[in-house]
Amino acid sequence: MSTPLFQTGPVYITPGIRGLMCDGFDPLPFLRRHKQGDWGDIDAVDKDENNVSVKARLRIFSGYDANAPSGDKVRLWIITEADRSHTTILLPDEY
Repeated sequence: MSTPLFQTGPVYITPGIRGLMCDGFDPLPFLRRHKQGDWGDIDAVDKDENNVSVKARLRIFSGYDANAPSGDKVRLWIITEADRSHTTILLPDEY
């Protein structure tokens, strides 16, 4: 595994993500992608902004479309704060 682009600080999950995990969903592959600079399913402008944010120590936002264990599509967000104090994995309606 290559070196992460930035530190995430402690990683927090919201109740929605916790519920998906209880059903067998694993958010860790998405966290790995986030830390490696694979910003997921967001537009090119947001990806470019994240690339700047890594160097400028601004907030980093990734969005991923995934399959829940139920077969439903789920969107999850991963947000690392500008000061790198923590990272949160959440569903959009939990923001």
